[in-house]
Amino acid sequence: MRHPILVILCAAGVVTLSACEKTIDKDAVDREFAGVNAIDGTGLNDVMLKAADPTEAAAYFQRANKIDPGRIDLMRGLAQSLVRAKRSQEATIAWGRVVDHEDATNEDRVALADALIRNNDWEKAEQVLTSIPPTHETYQRYRLEAMIADSHKDWKKADSFYETAVGLTTRPAPVLNNWGYSKLSRGEYASAEKMFYDTLRHDPSMFTAKNNLVLARGAQGNYTLPVMQMTQIERAELLHTLGLSAIKRGDVEIGKGLLRDAIETHPQHFDAASTALAALETSISN
Repeated sequence: MRHPILVILCAAGVVTLSACEKTIDKDAVDREFAGVNAIDGTGLNDVMLKAADPTEAAAYFQRANKIDPGRIDLMRGLAQSLVRAKRSQEATIAWGRVVDHEDATNEDRVALADALIRNNDWEKAEQVLTSIPPTHETYQRYRLEAMIADSHKDWKKADSFYETAVGLTTRPAPVLNNWGYSKLSRGEYASAEKMFYDTLRHDPSMFTAKNNLVLARGAQGNYTLPVMQMTQIERAELLHTLGLSAIKRGDVEIGKGLLRDAIETHPQHFDAASTALAALETSISN
């Protein structure tokens, strides 16, 4: 006799629960869960920062900041995503807000200086770096200090900062490439060439270092490509760079030959090299 009563009570409970469910605002629940997913999923935040498309990541953190404003981790996420998306002006504003937060760190100020340099605001970047205590010694800080010194053509200070930065990272290729380009801009071509070889030893895939290496060799009148890893398209582009270097030095016939090699090497139509060669031949004939 007890079983039917139990069934009736259970059924009554289900009816009561259903009635309660009907009073719940489904949209409100969806919004709450959307908020939880957006701002409390630390794993998702990391994925958005490191793996997601930068534009999508920026939109994600913009939404998260609206849901829970004032959270410095979300503010940092937005600023970092804007830097990745190459939206430099917006990134400087976002990092400025992070730095104004009561929980901001010196690393945040370094990130602001980096964003300012990307936005070509060198003077303000220098002011931000100067405001950071000298005891804050990091790879990123010294890399930026070196770039600031470069902008003032203070080569001695730049070399000191670059050397320190290289010693503070296990992945020195980007800073070595910057250092090499600094040497290139000073006219220290042999030293720059050595620096770019060093860069490629740490990161054989960095095309900017390959191109810079070719520029350094071309500036010394060396018009042969160095032995290194390169795709067919990269080879064509490097021949193009070398050809322009030769022409700039006055070795026009050598430059024309290198441009022809670039056109023949490229697997598709190489418009830049073709245009340069055509313009050169037209000017010579005139």
